[in-house]
Amino acid sequence: MHAGVAWLTVSDTRTPSDDRSGDRAVELIEAAEHRIVARDIVPDEPDRVRTRVSGWLEDSEVHVVLVCGGTGISSRDRSYEALSDLLIRRLDGFGELFRVLSYDEVASRSMLSRAAAGIAHGKPVFLMPGSTKAVELALTRLILPEIPHLLTELAR
Repeated sequence: MHAGVAWLTVSDTRTPSDDRSGDRAVELIEAAEHRIVARDIVPDEPDRVRTRVSGWLEDSEVHVVLVCGGTGISSRDRSYEALSDLLIRRLDGFGELFRVLSYDEVASRSMLSRAAAGIAHGKPVFLMPGSTKAVELALTRLILPEIPHLLTELAR
């Protein structure tokens, strides 16, 4: 199954010309034979993050929403707060597995990640840290291998 994917980078500093994590995500998503149907960068402002994701959840071309950035614990990391109440059904295993896998790279700092996932408006939404390595880990080890199965289950 080929999915339409919306990619959101949440950052106060990144621009389209230096969004390395977003660029790498597009490469990986397209290599997995899915298509990017929307891509944007918004600042760490909960209302803007929520508005962008909510719009994509209403778009019939979007099957999966991926959000990177804003999942840490600094005062500006607010993606989780912006989106958590949209997630009607949680996929707790994503955050748990992400932290386990990232432990090999960042040791105990992995517990500071608020990576999360769930279903909103019948579509999977994944929140992951903004570093390129975190994006690669989340996409290659967890998200991309499961998109076909996840979408099949949601369609049942």
